[in-house]
Amino acid sequence: MSISQNRKAFHDYFIEDKLEAGLVLEGWEVKAIRAGRVQLKESYVNWKNGAFWLVGSHITPLPTASTHIHPDPVRPRKLLMNQAEIDRLIGKVERAGYTIVALDLHYNKGRIKAEIGLARGKKQHDKRQSEKEREWDREKQRLMRDKG
Repeated sequence: MSISQNRKAFHDYFIEDKLEAGLVLEGWEVKAIRAGRVQLKESYVNWKNGAFWLVGSHITPLPTASTHIHPDPVRPRKLLMNQAEIDRLIGKVERAGYTIVALDLHYNKGRIKAEIGLARGKKQHDKRQSEKEREWDREKQRLMRDKG
């Protein structure tokens, strides 16, 4: 069950590979995510201090969050992944010029997981071509529906 999606990632990047990663979250973040107060629009994944970090995701704290903490809505959140997956991603990012973006947040057996994608940036003409193909597919569907 999807919580939040990053549709902008599919517009700006060619997604070559997808992986699922766990997130290290605080209690107020889990409550806010379950309430649907999360946004992944500007988020990306960064390699720092021997781990991958989700940067730029915005989790708006609930007004009923604990009074003794001061939540930071855009703090970096650590991603939990298998060491083999980490090694493979590091190689692709450092050598081949890929980037890693967050695609969506979802539940898996009651836990909040992030789907991340190994992505290559699109140029402006690639975005236009994708838009043309999408419009043509819509037009074909409309013609088939009207014909039948």
